[in-house]
Amino acid sequence: MSWLGKMRDAIAGKTLTWVVTGSAGFIGSHILETLLRLKQHVVSLDDFSTGYRENLRQVEQAVGSEAWGRHRFIEGTIEHLDTCRAACQNADIILHQAARGSVPRSISDPLATHAANVTGFVNMLVAAHDANAQRFVYASSSSTYGDHEALPKVENIIGRPLSPYAVSKFASELYAEVFSRCYGMETIGLRYFNVFGPRQDSEGAYAAVIPRWVRAMLLGEAVEINGDGETTRDFCFIDNAIQANLLAALTKQPLALNRVYNVAVGESTSLNELFEMLRSLLAYARGSLASVQPVYRPFREGDVRHSCADITRARQLMGYEPTHTVLRGLREALTWYVRRFSATVTVQ
Repeated sequence: MSWLGKMRDAIAGKTLTWVVTGSAGFIGSHILETLLRLKQHVVSLDDFSTGYRENLRQVEQAVGSEAWGRHRFIEGTIEHLDTCRAACQNADIILHQAARGSVPRSISDPLATHAANVTGFVNMLVAAHDANAQRFVYASSSSTYGDHEALPKVENIIGRPLSPYAVSKFASELYAEVFSRCYGMETIGLRYFNVFGPRQDSEGAYAAVIPRWVRAMLLGEAVEINGDGETTRDFCFIDNAIQANLLAALTKQPLALNRVYNVAVGESTSLNELFEMLRSLLAYARGSLASVQPVYRPFREGDVRHSCADITRARQLMGYEPTHTVLRGLREALTWYVRRFSATVTVQ
């Protein structure tokens, strides 16, 4: 049985009330869509500082009016405690995705990062506790591993953080642990490793590498690689991240609670390898892209050199099993990006 089938069985006959913060964002909108397809009630929250109304419109179109009727949206920021309390009222499960992402953005504006990722995070914990929510699942980040060089990354061994963003995510893990101890809350943290897929932002200074490169290739712009291209990442397709969130929300395994988990595939891909994969996939339909070459730029401040996750803990305690490799995920995601940029190509 697929993981989604298991989730259907786990909530069969139940209609829970879920809170999804950051619902207009890339990951949050996919979680919202999945929960509505599973016939759940969802309250979602976003201030559109990094999310997009278009993502919510796409979810509404995907699930239909009946499912969308089980959704209540609140426009507001997690930096306001009263807003968090309004969202969490009568909630069963909180899936906290809202954050100010990006290492470079945190370096240029550490106060904004702290306000959203630390103050906002504590606000959500307080609101969830006050509402007696059953469980609080939150998005953390592989950036917490910092300068620890050993591979693969294991949850209980981290180094010194390399950016304000990394500090903020580690602080959220510490706060969740303390709330579990002091207030008896059930929390689970998910350290995302370079999640990608449809609806991911492709524009602006802080766009993620995959959508940014695809956009550049399709529009005939330069594809820029920071450093020598041998920097590695564990790229994780969005379906894997959704699976991890629902498993964390619904697990009945006591040993699984009050921990953090790597959410990844467990494979290391260099930026040069990623570029080759994207170029090959797009060249099937647009032959001219076969000759595209990247432009190498200086290394980016605050970036971790190598990253690859050990996903043993998530497999053993939550039953997590990635369904998408990097290549399979790219094949599924590229069709959306091609459509997004109105290019007259299809991905084979």
